[in-house]
Amino acid sequence: MMSRLPASTPPNTRMLRLVLDLARPYRVTLSIILAAMLVETMAGLGAPWPLKVVIDNAVGQHPPPAWMLAVLGPALTANARALAAIAAGAIVLLTVVGGLASYIDNYLTESVGQWVANDLRMRVYDHLECLSFTYYDTHQTGLLLSTITDDVATVQDFVSESTLAILVDGMTIIGMLGLMLWLNWSITLVVVAITPALLLFAARFRRAVKKATREVRRRESDIVAIVQTGLESMRTVQALGAQDVELARLGEASQATVNAALTARRIKSLLSPLVGLIVASCTAVVLWRGTGLILAGTMTVGSLTVFLAYLGRFFKPVQDLAKMTNAIAQTNVGLERIQSILEIKMSAQERPGAREPEPFTGAIEFEHVAFSYRPDAPLLRDVTFSVAAGEFVGVVGATGSGKSTIASLIPRFYDPTAGRILIDGHDIRDFTLRGTRRHIGFVLQETVLFHGTVRENIAYGRHRATDAEITSAAELAHADEFIVKMPGGYDALVGERGLTLSGGQRQRIGIARAFIRNAPILILDEPTASLDTESEEIVMVGLDRLMQGRTVIMITHRLNTLRRADRVIVVQGGIVAEQGTHDALLAANGIYAHLYWTRAAASPGSPASRSRQEQITPTDLSWRAR
Repeated sequence: MMSRLPASTPPNTRMLRLVLDLARPYRVTLSIILAAMLVETMAGLGAPWPLKVVIDNAVGQHPPPAWMLAVLGPALTANARALAAIAAGAIVLLTVVGGLASYIDNYLTESVGQWVANDLRMRVYDHLECLSFTYYDTHQTGLLLSTITDDVATVQDFVSESTLAILVDGMTIIGMLGLMLWLNWSITLVVVAITPALLLFAARFRRAVKKATREVRRRESDIVAIVQTGLESMRTVQALGAQDVELARLGEASQATVNAALTARRIKSLLSPLVGLIVASCTAVVLWRGTGLILAGTMTVGSLTVFLAYLGRFFKPVQDLAKMTNAIAQTNVGLERIQSILEIKMSAQERPGAREPEPFTGAIEFEHVAFSYRPDAPLLRDVTFSVAAGEFVGVVGATGSGKSTIASLIPRFYDPTAGRILIDGHDIRDFTLRGTRRHIGFVLQETVLFHGTVRENIAYGRHRATDAEITSAAELAHADEFIVKMPGGYDALVGERGLTLSGGQRQRIGIARAFIRNAPILILDEPTASLDTESEEIVMVGLDRLMQGRTVIMITHRLNTLRRADRVIVVQGGIVAEQGTHDALLAANGIYAHLYWTRAAASPGSPASRSRQEQITPTDLSWRAR
């Protein structure tokens, strides 16, 4: 688990900490990579020397240096053909050794890059899964998708390719500087004088590139968000004939992305020719100075050849490092966006020492609970009630009164801003989040089905369920009757979000999912709100079976479904305004009665409406007049 740093820690320090955390599991592999890079660098540094030996000692008349005499002996160094053959063999050997080392460090670096990306992707997604609904209420899914795909891919490319190049180039520069100083320190000073200026120029240039890159990434995220929203809402888009509107939105975002990308490319394109000009000027100075030293007899042609070879290769890594500004800027932006997600604190956090709960019996208590989505707009002010184990309680109220919020507080999708919630006499914050939710079942207004088989969707409530348990749950939910008629039965594929099924069929699969979960507490949040009367009757049969022996909290606008509830709680003005049985609340002729008869009047064909026509009283008329 990644350790957290205080928010006051500088961003670059936090980002470095993230990088080190990601690299820590691969310490051994990184050590092998570093060793292979050293071998590759040494082989590259030795490549020009056989040519120097041939030019100065085999073809030329310069006496062999002491190290050559010590290694080869006087006889071989005196034989020009043998010396040339040894030099030729050395070239092949250095190439083989360098190639083998390059293969090892390239493969292992790619391996580390892929696994780091995997770890980062899983870490970000795991963190996103732990964030409360408050975060998703205020953030676009498309932007999150862009981060978990594009930004992670950018980091992976940098680790797999750019990191290797930076390390090899850095070691090559250091090795070449040492050898060039040994060959001729005066010419090397010219190179050394130019190098810091070149690197400083690249560093200052990096700021502009980073700013331009950040703007490109932001615009690309906008495109992902717009496309995702449009594809998810395609039925609505086509039904309302809004294709041109969505296309215009995408066109505007795409045009902004093109402009941002061209601006970034214009800045990046300036770097290479400017660096090339500096390198060419330095090479010209060295060539002119080296020729003068050869004519003066203080430098050999072979030494100048090696020096020029090193010079060309020296400025190549320097130039590459300067060009690497683009990759570093892109990676920096990607890491910033990833870090910004990982640093978001979970609003529903586990207490230190939170424990796994024992199986619940299902008693629930709200003690002076308050909650608000925004500090300036409290939704719940002082909600207090209790539910006995096995009791069926309905929670009703006007739209926006906080009914669904009460249901969401029980599994800690949100945490109250004041007060506490107890299950079986224990504060739910003393339990782990996963442990609490494992003992709570849900049937929501819209059952979300995933792309997969019917069997897999039912077992989503308990992934290790057997085929017999899945079939039994479907039968109890009255879902088996339509599943067996589908091509493939339980192995039939369900389209994305279950759009190939009717609303009633999706709800029955949701009920089967709750059956297989077999939780002692059941939360029903508008389970029949989007269904027609016929589908509602079928779904209610399944729900009646599901509710037996469980503590049930039902949120609903269809108040006739609460006739058999043990108690109905009415929420208004952020408090519990009324509570009692369905019949008692109707007889009290208060808020609940008003809600009930108002909605019954809106559905003239309903049983409640017909009953109301028979029971209409002057008192009711006076209520409506108010």
